[in-house]
Amino acid sequence: QVQLAESGGGLVQAGGSLRLSCAASGNIFSINDMGWYRQAPGKQRELVATITSGGSTKYADSVKGRFTISRDNAKNTVYLQMNSLKPEDTAVYYCNADLIYYSGSYYGDLESWGQGTLVTVSS
Repeated sequence: QVQLAESGGGLVQAGGSLRLSCAASGNIFSINDMGWYRQAPGKQRELVATITSGGSTKYADSVKGRFTISRDNAKNTVYLQMNSLKPEDTAVYYCNADLIYYSGSYYGDLESWGQGTLVTVSS
């Protein structure tokens, strides 16, 4: 009923930039927080950045000053602009949304995840 579709991953050289996008679709009534997480090989998934519906943001210390999260509430889309990329940023990046969905007259809370997009930064 609800899907998150990510795009924008790929291979980039160190110092380069990439922009990730994630569009939520389906029976969505409203979206609260949206965010990006990442998981590097052999490591646990970690938070990269989050943004509230009002635009308040939070970043992992490792990406502060290099990454910028933003969202378009009208399009149910969240973005992650990644600049000055480093090899240690290499990971699968996952979109996350805390939302309220509907099914007929029923409304419920749902935490939804995207399928992930691979970002590879070469040295």
